[in-house]
Amino acid sequence: MDKGLSFLLCVIATMLLLGESSRTGTSRNDDALSQGTDSRGPEEALPTLTVTTILEDPYVMVRSAELEGYCIDLLKALAAMLRFRYRVKVVGDGQYGAVAPSGNWTGMIGEVLRREADIAVAPLTVTSAREEVVSFTTPFLQTGIGILLRKETLSQEMSFFHFLAPFSKETWTGLLFAYVLTCFCLFLVARLSPCEWNEPKNEENHFTFSNSLWFGAGALALQGVTPRPKALSVRVVAAVWWLFTIALLAAYIANFTALLSSGSEQLPIQTFEDLVKQRKLEFGTLEGSSTFYFFKNSKNPIHQMIYEYMDKRRDHVLVKTYQEAVQRVMESNYAFIGESISQDLAAARHCNLIRAPEVIGARGFGIATTQASPWTKQLSVAVLKLRESGDLDYLRNKWWESSCLHRSRERWSPLQPQALGGLFLTLAIGLALGVIAAVAELSNRSRRAAGHAKKSCCAVFTEEICTRLHIKKNTRQSQETSGRAND
Repeated sequence: MDKGLSFLLCVIATMLLLGESSRTGTSRNDDALSQGTDSRGPEEALPTLTVTTILEDPYVMVRSAELEGYCIDLLKALAAMLRFRYRVKVVGDGQYGAVAPSGNWTGMIGEVLRREADIAVAPLTVTSAREEVVSFTTPFLQTGIGILLRKETLSQEMSFFHFLAPFSKETWTGLLFAYVLTCFCLFLVARLSPCEWNEPKNEENHFTFSNSLWFGAGALALQGVTPRPKALSVRVVAAVWWLFTIALLAAYIANFTALLSSGSEQLPIQTFEDLVKQRKLEFGTLEGSSTFYFFKNSKNPIHQMIYEYMDKRRDHVLVKTYQEAVQRVMESNYAFIGESISQDLAAARHCNLIRAPEVIGARGFGIATTQASPWTKQLSVAVLKLRESGDLDYLRNKWWESSCLHRSRERWSPLQPQALGGLFLTLAIGLALGVIAAVAELSNRSRRAAGHAKKSCCAVFTEEICTRLHIKKNTRQSQETSGRAND
């Protein structure tokens, strides 16, 4: 009797435990199947949305058999605000969405059109072609089209004239012009100033044009050379040129040091035009992506050349996934054209990658819904609220964080003339002051000479200028006259 009672109690306890375990398992399965359920209110009253997405780091990734990433966090925030449940499915063909030769849409756009999914939450670019068949919410991320490169493919052999790199071509041209102009002003002022050349017919002027060029070159090398200026006007020109050369050399040394310490050459590919002109790197984009159709529809000649190149070699240069594109850039001489915001992430995760400076075609990532869907406006308002509250910025910083960003250095670039505009202006003012001082000195001498000779001051001044500017001719005539007298 006791044995039977004990057996009956054990059977009852076992059945109770099995029932509780079954209820717990069912609850867990429902939670796994329907993510984003709001605990407030009955679950049956909440709508369930089927969400299509695409695997792309860091938007949607698989970690420990679960999905995570920027888009998943965004989806959770939207579900909490709008109170809906959702089921996430990865797009079957792995495409974003383009028109197939048959006329049907592929990828996530196609699944939304076929009602296989209610919305598409992914790095899906808003384009006019897609907007004609589906509706988009307010963009949750802004981006553009950039060029992803590998740093090793950019390293050039050091040029034989690498020492000219700190200044741009325009700056070197301006420097050469300033040097010649200053030397000419030295030559001119030294001839006009009576303090530097008192007796043109009897004295030799040391500031010939060749000596003036030598004087200017010596100042560039911070070396004192002869002839030494005596007149105030010549000293003004010389002093301004010395100040100019000191500041110029300081800028050159600073920029050259920055170039040598930057660890890399200036990017040979700065723009899409540079990419088209070079022959070392192949380049392509995602097959069927909005970037491909951007170049196809663009009227820009450079963009048309890029499209023709990719279209002729589409089987070789177009890639299927973003991961394949990054891997190909890292392992071969290949440049990837794609969304700049995704390229920034790749450059942050892989420190041997870099994005070229130029970004074109500003665009945004939006959530795709069916046309006339009641969720379009609600999702747009929710995205705006997340942006205003700073949640989108938080997600951006969370998923784009990388140690490479902290170690990155500012890109070096040659010094442009605009950066030295004030320096050139100071030199011009100094040269003008020197010439004015020389004219004033000559005018003062002419006025005194006119008083002694009882001639017009203007006549004496004009005679002095003609004599000083044609001194070589006058010297030859005086030498010929003295030679004839001696004969």
